[in-house]
Amino acid sequence: MEIQTKIQQAFAQAFQAVYQAEPELKQISVQKTRKEFTGDFTVNVFPFLRLSKLKPEETATQIGEWLVANEADIVAFEVVKGFLNLTLSDAYWSNLITEAFNNANYGKGEPTDKTVLVEYSSPNTNKPLHLGHLRNIFLGYSVAEILKANGHTVVKTQIINDRGIHICKSMLAWQRFGNGETPESSGIKGDHLVGKYYVIFDKEYKKQIAELVEQGKTKEEAEKEAPILLEAQEMLRKWEAKDPEVTQLWETMNSWVYAGFDSTYTQMGVDFDQLYYESDTYLLGKKVVEEGLEKGIFYKKEDGSVWIDLTEDGLDEKLLLRKDGTAVYMTQDIGTAILRSQDFPSMSQMIYTVGNEQDYHFKVLFLILSKLGYEWAKECYHLSYGMVELPEGKMKSREGTVVDADDLMSQMVEAARSEAQEHGSFDDMSEEQADDLSDMIGMAALKYFLLKVDPKKKMLFDPKESIDLNGNTGPFIQYAHARICSIRNRAENFKPVSEMPENAGEKERELVKLIGEYPQAVKDAGAQFSPATLSNYTYELVKAYNSFYQSVPIFKAETENEVNWRVQLSTVTGKIIESAMLLLGIRVPEKM
Repeated sequence: MEIQTKIQQAFAQAFQAVYQAEPELKQISVQKTRKEFTGDFTVNVFPFLRLSKLKPEETATQIGEWLVANEADIVAFEVVKGFLNLTLSDAYWSNLITEAFNNANYGKGEPTDKTVLVEYSSPNTNKPLHLGHLRNIFLGYSVAEILKANGHTVVKTQIINDRGIHICKSMLAWQRFGNGETPESSGIKGDHLVGKYYVIFDKEYKKQIAELVEQGKTKEEAEKEAPILLEAQEMLRKWEAKDPEVTQLWETMNSWVYAGFDSTYTQMGVDFDQLYYESDTYLLGKKVVEEGLEKGIFYKKEDGSVWIDLTEDGLDEKLLLRKDGTAVYMTQDIGTAILRSQDFPSMSQMIYTVGNEQDYHFKVLFLILSKLGYEWAKECYHLSYGMVELPEGKMKSREGTVVDADDLMSQMVEAARSEAQEHGSFDDMSEEQADDLSDMIGMAALKYFLLKVDPKKKMLFDPKESIDLNGNTGPFIQYAHARICSIRNRAENFKPVSEMPENAGEKERELVKLIGEYPQAVKDAGAQFSPATLSNYTYELVKAYNSFYQSVPIFKAETENEVNWRVQLSTVTGKIIESAMLLLGIRVPEKM
C-alpha cells in the first residue's frame, strides 16, 4: 500500500473515533512535509472543520494525539496552523526497505480487472518514421508499460494507415519516375525508398500548379486540376474498386515499408500485441456510415457526400464519405474503434496516443461513436501531446525536411559511443559489449529526453543536452545505476539488515523516504498517463542517492551493520532505478 493511502485511512479512522464523523478519503490531502518543518507527511485539516466544529489547530491536535496513541507507525506530530505534520517510526521505514529489498515487484500494483487498449505509432505507409513519431511511440509504449505496472491488462496496438490519397501519391510517383527501383536494387531501406517518392510527387505537383497558374488558372483551381493529383485520385478509386494492377503495386510497396518499420521498431525496443490496417477497417467504417445514414444520424448532400451535423454540440459539420464514395480518416477511425470493441469485449478503456493537432478530430470521433449508441465511447481517451520542434522550426514530410527516426537513433548511438570512449568505458569490454553499451546509452538519452517533458507541452529537441552525463538526462541516471552495481559487486560479505541504524543521518533518511514514494509515483504516472511523472521521480531519487553517496561513507562506516545497511540502501535504489527506467522503455547498464 502507498504511504499516502495508509495515512489517508489512518486519518479517516482517527476522525471517526474522535468526532463520530466519516470524512471522504479523496478529500484527505496527504503531502510530503516541507523541509522547514518537522515531520514526514502533512495532512490539511481545513476541509473537515465543518465536521469537527472546532478551530483548525484544535482539530489537528486532537487527531494527532489519537494517531500517536493508536497507530504504531506514527510516533509524533506537529501542528502548524491547520496542517498536521506526522512523523513515522524508524520501524516503519526499516520494514519498507526490507519489503523493497525482498519484493521483486515493489512499486507495482495488484492485478485489476481492467483491460486497457493503448494505440501508438500508427504510421502512414508513404514515408519513414521521423522525430515526431519517436515522441509518440516512446510515450505510448511507456504509458502501456506503466499501466501494466498498475495491475491492468494492456493491449498495445497501432492502426497502420496503408490506404488513401497520400499512399497513392507515393505509388503514382514510383510508377512514373521509379524505373523499377527496389530496396534491393537501390540499397535504400524500404520505408525510406517509398518516402522518397512521396517527396518526388510533391515536387512534380507544385511544378504542375505553377504551370497551370502561368496558363491563367487561379492557384486554387490549379491545386485541384493538376494532372498528377487527378491521376492519384483516379488511382485511389481504382484501389477501392480492387483493380488488380493497382492492388499489386500497393501490396508490393507496402511490403517494403513494413520491413523498414520492423527494423526501426526493433532498434527502438518497442512492440505491439495487435495490429490493425486501415485497408480493412475503412470497410467496416463505410458500412457503419451507411447504417447511420439510414437511421438519420448522418445526412447526404446533393453531391452525394455524407456528413454529420454536430453544430448543436458546439462543433461543426463533418465529412464522412466523399461524393465519389471514398472514405476519409474519420470513416476508418469509426471502423477501427468498433472492430477493437468487438475483438476485446472486456475492454475498459481505449487510449489514442496522437498529437494535439488532432484534438478536434478525436472530440468528433468520440461524439459520433456515442451518437451511434456505443456506451464504451465515453471510455475513449485522447492522449494528446505537443509537437517536437527543432531550432530551425517544424518538419514537413512532403518537403523532405523531417528528421528521420533511423538517422537520429544512429546519431545518438554514435554520440554515446564517442562519449563512452572518451571516458574509458570500453576498457576490458568486447566489441559486442561496447556496441550494446553505446546503444543502451544513446537510446536512453533520446527516450528520456522525449519522455521527461509533460506530454501536453510542445518541446524543443536538443541532442547535445540529451546525452550529457550531468543534469536531468538518461545517461545521468544510467551512470548512477552503474555506480550502484559497482558498490554491490564490491560488497562481498554483504548481509541484509532488518533495522535502520539509530544513527542514520539526514541523507539516508531522505533517500529512504524517496524509496517509499516509488509506488505512489507509479500510481500517479498511470493515473495521469504521464511518463514525465515517473521520469522526474527517478531523477529526484538519483539526485538524493548521489548526495548520500558523496556525504556518507559506505565501506568506511563504523560498524559492519552500518556498512550492510548502506549497501542495502544502495541496492534498493538501484532496483528502483532499473524498474522505473524499464517502465520508460530504457535499459540500464551494470558498467559505464
